[in-house]
Formats: sequence, structure tokens, C-alpha cells
Amino acid sequence: MNYRDPKNPVDRPFRIGEHSFQSRLLVGTGKYASYELMRDALAASGTECVTVAVRRLDLDAPKGKGLLDYLDKDRYTLLPNTAGCFTAEDAVRAARMGRELGFSNLVKLEVLGDKKTLLPDVVGTLEAAEILVSEGFTVLAYTSDDPIFAMRLQDLGVAAVMPAGSPIGSGQGLLNPLNLSFILESIEVPVLIDAGVGTASHVSQAMELGADGVLLNTGIAGAKDPVRMARAMKLACEAGRDAYLSGRIPRKPYATASSPMEGLPGE
Repeated sequence: MNYRDPKNPVDRPFRIGEHSFQSRLLVGTGKYASYELMRDALAASGTECVTVAVRRLDLDAPKGKGLLDYLDKDRYTLLPNTAGCFTAEDAVRAARMGRELGFSNLVKLEVLGDKKTLLPDVVGTLEAAEILVSEGFTVLAYTSDDPIFAMRLQDLGVAAVMPAGSPIGSGQGLLNPLNLSFILESIEVPVLIDAGVGTASHVSQAMELGADGVLLNTGIAGAKDPVRMARAMKLACEAGRDAYLSGRIPRKPYATASSPMEGLPGE
């Protein structure tokens, strides 16, 4: 079944498990020069869901000085992630730790294959996803742009699949739009483009393809002006979604006049 048909787009609500969001932009909390800057950038992005790397939390930080102290729990849904895990065992342990720390059952699952590309380990991801789904977690699974891998994850019961646009933090944007479109055509659960976003046009492109949302971190945190870039990402997400729902004109090899060529005076 072609679930997201660009010829007949449907504006379905953005829901992941039991959670509903107005903003389709999910933003990370790493790599900022300061927590104050992170706080301001998140606010400018309009996001309602932010990711937190469980393994990188400083639980010994003085009261009022830790990452979690700068995140408004009434404003944001916190999405713990298993960033930095290279085995299914480590990823499952990090997810359980997040739940024990008081996070919800949401988890962004990452099982990485190697430190150079940070692309997912297919076998490890499938193994961890199966365990976490069986334990009641709402799993958002980081994947490659392989449509078959994405379908396998859906079959295991994940709540969303998150194919990479390009390697994490690379800023290269969507390197393989064709494969991403195959995933969008074949997957019924939400599809969020994750990783590689460098600027606002990348977000817009992802949304115009029909993605349900975009998750990014470095594209904002690494910008010279993170707050301004966060605002740009917000607008790009909204514009791309509107463009997708509007139904773009078909591509044609030759010109089509904007004004009628027939019936002009003197003819």
C-alpha cells in the first residue's frame, strides 16, 4: 500500500505512541556552547520533543546546573536516546536506565555499527528493538535508508522509524531521497528523517517528501547563531509540510506559459 501518496497527501495528526505533537521538529540537546544557549535555541525552534542522551547525563551535577535543570518538563516531552551504544546489550541497558530516571517509556534507539560513519548496526538494532518493544517501550528506531530494514523494524512493533538523511553530524542533507521515498511509501508508522541535516532547506526537502517529522541537533547547535538557525529550521519544517500537503505541480521538460498564449489582441 502506498501510505504517503504525494498526489493525494493526507494531513494526518503527528502521533508517536500515546504522544501527540503540533510541531513536527524534534531537537537534540547536545553540542551547545552553554545550557543557556541550548534553552534559547529550543524555544526558538518551536519543538515540543527534545532528545536527551542517557549515557551522557551528568547525574552528579550541582542542583540547578545540570542539563535537565534547563529543560521545562511542562513544555517539552523528553525523549531519552541510546546515543553512543555499539551493542544491543548496551542500548537496552541505557533505555532501562532512562526509564528508571523517571523518563517516559519513549526511547530513541541507536545501536551504532562503527565510530567513523555512526551508521546503525542492523542486527544489533533489530535485536534491541525486539527486546524493548516486548518490555513496553515506545521505540523510535534510528535506521539507515534501507527500505527493507525499515520494514523489518515496523514488523517488530516500533512506534516510528528514523532513517538517516546522511551520516550523523555531517551536514550533508538528504543524500538518497529515492530510498527515503521508498520507505515513506511502504511504512505505516511515522517516519522521521534523522541525522545529517545541515540547514533549513534540508528540513524543507524532508517534509516535502512526505516525512512525518525531522530530528536534528548539530545543524542548530553547531551554527554560528544557533537561535536564529533554530527559528529557520522551524519555518522550514512548516513550509515543507505545507508544500507537501498543497500538491506540487508536475515536473515538465518544457515551458508552460503562466498567462494564456491564445486569444491575445490582434489574433
